[in-house]
Amino acid sequence: METGQIILYVVILLIGVQILRRILLVRSIKQYSPVELSKKMKNSREVVLLDVRTPAERKSQSIKNSLHIPLAQLTSRIDELAKFKNKEIVCCCQTGSRSISAASKLKHRGFITANLKGGIIRWNAAGIK
Repeated sequence: METGQIILYVVILLIGVQILRRILLVRSIKQYSPVELSKKMKNSREVVLLDVRTPAERKSQSIKNSLHIPLAQLTSRIDELAKFKNKEIVCCCQTGSRSISAASKLKHRGFITANLKGGIIRWNAAGIK
């Protein structure tokens, strides 16, 4: 086997491991559809919505009563969420990808977390105000 083939197989293996890791991460975090989350927010005071998008993204649109901590600042600002330790923190972003990472970080720190499946894009598509 040539060196080039070995490198190619290693790269393919690493990509496969990353894909598998992402799938397992998504499965470990509770996912809410926009409709499910909207109902939950109306019926429960035990849920906090955390927007992890950039300030520019949030400026264009945000979900009413959501908190805002950009994903890049989450680790350094995690103490701001301590008062919500006993509530479910549902993370959201534009598409639901960054918010999975945020939910995972918070879960590893002992928070109860979930994700808005499909993010703000699906929230808007569902026509929820």
